[in-house]
Amino acid sequence: MLELTPDPSIVRADGPWTHRDVSANGIRLHVAECGEGPMVLFLHGFPEYWWTWRHQLPALADAGFRAVAVDLRGYGDSDKPPRGYDAWTLAGDVGGLIKALGARKAHLVGHAWGGMLAWTVAALHPRLVSSVTSVGGAHPLALKSAVKRSAWRVSRGQARAAGHLFRFQAPMAPEKWLVRDGAANVETLVSSWAGARWRASPDFTETVPSFRQAMLIPGVAHSALEYYRWAFRAQFRGDGRRFTEAVGGRVRAPLLQLHGAEDTCILPETAQASVHWAGPHEAPRIWPGIGHFPHLEDPERVTESVVDFVR
Repeated sequence: MLELTPDPSIVRADGPWTHRDVSANGIRLHVAECGEGPMVLFLHGFPEYWWTWRHQLPALADAGFRAVAVDLRGYGDSDKPPRGYDAWTLAGDVGGLIKALGARKAHLVGHAWGGMLAWTVAALHPRLVSSVTSVGGAHPLALKSAVKRSAWRVSRGQARAAGHLFRFQAPMAPEKWLVRDGAANVETLVSSWAGARWRASPDFTETVPSFRQAMLIPGVAHSALEYYRWAFRAQFRGDGRRFTEAVGGRVRAPLLQLHGAEDTCILPETAQASVHWAGPHEAPRIWPGIGHFPHLEDPERVTESVVDFVR
């Protein structure tokens, strides 16, 4: 049964990992880590938290890496300050976390928002990034361009796929919608973006209730939506123009893109367009039968791809 106001510590699931609190960029971030070796830092998307990488963490540790998954600012058991949900600050969180964990640099693996954040960190803090793996994500400017280009289409295109981005701009109401009935709409969103095979699997049944519970932690719904609000409103402000200039070049870090052909949130063509901003890379891997959550829908394939790439 879902708790109405769960304690943030509920996200500290037991497993072959160690939970830590790390001070970085002026806030406290909760991480789960295991293994030793070069650091692989996992960045979750919406509406997830660190546990979305539970399949990859022990596998990367067994492969000889220090695998770390973080609750991003505003999520899980990390701090939920009233401000700081702009791309500049979020990238500073990741850069600060890498240094606070004692690493010179890290391989970044990000899903959706986490993937866009990985791209951003690689652009703003290139010396801290060994490589970028984008899972079900896109370069922020590729997404911006795709939404703008398809905004006039009524029935298709990235603007329609990202319709929640626009709905989340209103004050207060989206938070209430997100947590209503035990955060049932979290399940609605995940189900609408996922591939059919995973939706019918026991793993889906195990995973989604945990995402719903984590969204009910006080402050998480508002913080999660602030990511969307800055991304939209920045398009009409000076910091948005500065951000576009700052991430407009090709990243130097090697890039791997893993994407589902059935992704209805970040469309495959948006992911493919992201190579315009890529440095060393291969063609995006677009997998049939997979939706917006490749790391959950086909975890072994994602793990194998990441291990081969970061090696």
